[in-house]
Amino acid sequence: MLTQPHPSLVAPGTRRRRFLKAMAAGAALSGAGAIPDAQAEPPPEIRRVRIQTDPIVCLAPQFLAKTLLELEGFESVEYVDLKGSLGPKALSNGVVDFTIWDAASSLTAFEANPGFVFLAGLHAGCWELFGNDRVRVIRDLEGKRIAIRGFGDTDHVLISSMLAYVGIDPSAAVQWVQVPTYREGRARFAAGEVDAVLCSPPGPQELRARRVGHVIVNSTVDRPWAHYYCCMIEASRTFATQYPSATKRVVRAFLKAADFCADAPAEAARLLVAEKRTGDARAAEEVLRSLPYRAWRDVLPEDTLRFFALRLHDVGMLRMTPNEILVQSTDWRILNALRQELRG
Repeated sequence: MLTQPHPSLVAPGTRRRRFLKAMAAGAALSGAGAIPDAQAEPPPEIRRVRIQTDPIVCLAPQFLAKTLLELEGFESVEYVDLKGSLGPKALSNGVVDFTIWDAASSLTAFEANPGFVFLAGLHAGCWELFGNDRVRVIRDLEGKRIAIRGFGDTDHVLISSMLAYVGIDPSAAVQWVQVPTYREGRARFAAGEVDAVLCSPPGPQELRARRVGHVIVNSTVDRPWAHYYCCMIEASRTFATQYPSATKRVVRAFLKAADFCADAPAEAARLLVAEKRTGDARAAEEVLRSLPYRAWRDVLPEDTLRFFALRLHDVGMLRMTPNEILVQSTDWRILNALRQELRG
């Protein structure tokens, strides 16, 4: 097992000093060098793991977990750029082993191809729905133009669940405008070509800085969205079944990294900049401070899946019932064990 952090994350000089300081400051990483529980477990059955990557600041734990994954015994930690493809679909197709993805679109992806499993929730919030002067609340979206990256993608499914929550049929009552990227969606919104757009960091920060539109829903603070996970940890069903020890070690690394984001957001933001995951440490720190990264310890992930499954089932976007989803797509045994193990 490796005993030193990976050099790409703790390069000589300033980055190394920052990382060591961060390890001391953050409860999530302060004991990572020893990992006594991990040493008492069977070693990972496989020493390679592939993780979906996406340049979204709220996914910081998957990047900051690299050092922890190597301390857990992984010799190859590969980040795979899916180039716009859905993370859950990549899991089912064997392209990656783990992803952190939003719960809502993961449900529709599971029904299409149940080749992955939900293992834990990571954090709530991070998505913000912006509207123009014609849109003040969700109900005002009826008959309006909404930018989405694609049908079945995160923005389409999340906005559809919001519409369903207030009794609007997303298949008939709004005009969906497909755009190639989230950035293009923001550009169309700023140009007045659409009435609403859903943004994840750094999108909301960019629109606020330009004073474009206003927030209709902030899923970090607005009910009921703030009570449920946005992003959840998912694994290839094949990987989780064949390599249970490795799976637990990956989840543990993600959750420890999430604790680190909560305990030392400034240090986490600097590391993200050092690793070229973002170019703005101040904006990254703002995002990390705003998100409840410790929610994984208390919030029940099954409540999140049930909430979104009900909304999507009601409007015909999901044929499976919430109970069918929970039985077939989830395994909380690792989460329950880690909640006990990482209680401090």
